[in-house]
Amino acid sequence: MPQAARRVHVERASEIGYLELLGEVEMGTTMRAVTGTAWAAFDERRGTRALPRAALAETLFALLALATAVAPIAIEQSVDGSSAKRSESAAPSSAATPTAPEWMLAGYGGVPYTYPSDVVIEKPGVHDLTAKDVAWDGKPFINPIYYGARIVRYGAGRIGTMLDFTHSKAIARLDEDAAFSGTLNGAPAPERARLRDIFRKLEASHGHNMLTLNGLLRLPSFLPRIQPYVGLGAGITLPHSEVQFANNDKRTYEYQFAGAVGQALFGLEFRTARMSYFVEYKFTFAPYTMPLTEREGVLLPVDLWSQFRNWLSGAAPPGGVLTTTFASHQGIFGLGIRSAPIATP
Repeated sequence: MPQAARRVHVERASEIGYLELLGEVEMGTTMRAVTGTAWAAFDERRGTRALPRAALAETLFALLALATAVAPIAIEQSVDGSSAKRSESAAPSSAATPTAPEWMLAGYGGVPYTYPSDVVIEKPGVHDLTAKDVAWDGKPFINPIYYGARIVRYGAGRIGTMLDFTHSKAIARLDEDAAFSGTLNGAPAPERARLRDIFRKLEASHGHNMLTLNGLLRLPSFLPRIQPYVGLGAGITLPHSEVQFANNDKRTYEYQFAGAVGQALFGLEFRTARMSYFVEYKFTFAPYTMPLTEREGVLLPVDLWSQFRNWLSGAAPPGGVLTTTFASHQGIFGLGIRSAPIATP
């Protein structure tokens, strides 16, 4: 190629390269301008619509809390599933009928209602007093509160046993009037008076304690995981008695064995993989015989030992003997932990 032609070709190639480079620069500038406009628009939209950092943190916390709440349910469902597979591989069963012995440890709270009852105090030659229809308060949410604990065992069928302890209260309404009969301090009792004029204290507030052994029967289930049951039992009462006359500085303030108690109950148990939640109604009937020892008690074992020694010696209580009856309706709610997984239908 001649030298002049080669020079023209190089100049034209340089010019073309320069134009291409210029085009690329202009395109890049244009793209950056377009991109910048888009980002500016996005920033503007984000500034007006996006969550602030505090709200974003709250959202993340809410999601974390939701995950935390859902996780145990998911885990429990997986336990249910694995238990179901094991049960299906073994043998078909009923939700109301466990395939193996089952234990449950449970606690509960509740609300009692105790019927009015007559209070009789007898001390030969001093008191032969009857206060009629004394009203009692349970005050379940005031310390010491109403509570209970139980151990339940079922075999492979519907029959079970339960050791049940209930701490209730029975506090006389001292500001109310009552009818009286008999004698008080060797003199005729007033026909009607305010209880506070006769008693400074009249209660079992630490409390109206009942320990019972019960038989249980699981009824046919009418809803998945809802297990109805009934029970019947008997046991002993171990109240912390607090009795004091208005004109006497001495008081009876101790734990005591006060007699027998019977109870009947009906409940509904909601069963998950290892937990049970239950609501229950029970009726308790407890005739009380309380020796008025005029003694300041210490602890339950010490107080019961002192009462046993007095009974062995035949010593009469210095304050006489108080008798009454606590008949109570009780609604309870609680939860328990079981030793065996739920059975599958």
